[in-house]
This record gives sequence, C-alpha cells and structure tokens, in this order.
Amino acid sequence: MRCPVREGVRSPGGIVSYPLENIFKEVAFVAYHFHWSKDSVMEMSHKERHLWVKEISTINDKINSSR
Repeated sequence: MRCPVREGVRSPGGIVSYPLENIFKEVAFVAYHFHWSKDSVMEMSHKERHLWVKEISTINDKINSSR
C-alpha cells in the first residue's frame, strides 16, 4: 500500500547515499576525457554522470582493443 502524499512533504527517493569517493572518481573521469569543467559534471544527475562514464569506458575499450 502506498503512503499518501502530503503537500510540502517530499520523500527522498532515488539514491539516498552514494560514496563521495565514487562521485570524485566519476567527475574526474568524465572531466578528464571530455575536458568538461568539474562544475558542469557535478551539476549532472547521478544517472546521467554514470551513463557518460559507461560511454567513455566503451570508447576506451574499443580504442584499446584495436591496438
């Protein structure tokens, strides 16, 4: 059974806790490879940042496998 939603009260939902170390690694990885600013990468949602990390990793894997 779902709890009723009260006006002005929000459930945290999504990721409540994510290790700070992982955020730094993701931000550094995306910023390094795409030359985007730290602030630009930090403004992304966790989901979007994670998708970019995955895409960059795929690109790197393709490059490295062709060598």
